[in-house]
Amino acid sequence: MLGYVIQRLLQAALVMLAMSALVFVGVYAIGNPIDVLISPDATQDIREAAIRRLGLDLPLWQQYLAFLGRLLRGDFGTSFVFGMPVLQLILSRLPATLELALAAVLIGTLAGVPLGIYAGYRPDSAVSRAIMAVSVLGFSVPTFWVGLILILTFAVNLDWLPAGDRGPLVDVFGIGWSFLSLEGLSFLVLPALNLSLFKLAMMIRLSRAGTREIMLTDTVKFARAAGLSDATILRRHVLRLISIPIVTVFGLELGSTLAFAVVTETIFNWPGVGKLIIDSITSLDRPVMVAYLVLVAFLFVTINLVVDLSYALLDPRLRRGGAAA
Repeated sequence: MLGYVIQRLLQAALVMLAMSALVFVGVYAIGNPIDVLISPDATQDIREAAIRRLGLDLPLWQQYLAFLGRLLRGDFGTSFVFGMPVLQLILSRLPATLELALAAVLIGTLAGVPLGIYAGYRPDSAVSRAIMAVSVLGFSVPTFWVGLILILTFAVNLDWLPAGDRGPLVDVFGIGWSFLSLEGLSFLVLPALNLSLFKLAMMIRLSRAGTREIMLTDTVKFARAAGLSDATILRRHVLRLISIPIVTVFGLELGSTLAFAVVTETIFNWPGVGKLIIDSITSLDRPVMVAYLVLVAFLFVTINLVVDLSYALLDPRLRRGGAAA
């Protein structure tokens, strides 16, 4: 097992090294942030001084090695625009994205699993067909379009909910949260609903497929023969058996939602990490862009590493196969 763990850790390190190089070259080889940061009326001396101060006068490979050295010390550099450490800037925006992502995934799971179980239990009913139609829309309709419709309907026409921003915050250990007050929660509803639509569709289909498969097994037949009601069978047997893939998808979707809530945060002006990366792209704030992409890569490499190690603990054949390789 130790050899398998070492092998996976080395693979993860190589993947991160390759990703950091690709991200750095891809970001730093495009555009010139000086054109955005410095006034067009500035003299050539001012422009050259800014280029030297930002380290942009060095060859690209030297800039990458300097970045790699800082990265090994946990330093992602300093933002060109905000003038503060990039990691501190990202961490200041992370609670907003974490709050939005958790709300979206919870809505998708708590609503999608019961709907999917019902659709799998009664696949030919009109309600089940309506549920599956909703899941198709969840996969097909663009997120930005749904967000605009939600704003137009509930914020503009009905004036029930705010159209954007995060609202008043309640501080807990120095970190502000929206959901801890009713007014702040009202700001969270629309962006969370918008972001949860794809998660809802995925959970519906996953739960329906699992329920359809389990309802045909001998376990359910014996439970019915023992006189258990359908509600008891669904609660004690079906839900328990489909919970493993649901938990797995929940974790993966939480990670992807944290990383890719960009569109929703931009539409609803939600001050999270996704909004920060869009603003950084607009202003060519290269350190923020690189740090965000490297952290996203690290997130998914870590998730895959944990999944690989978990599977190895459950299945000894994977450990033997990894050692043989």
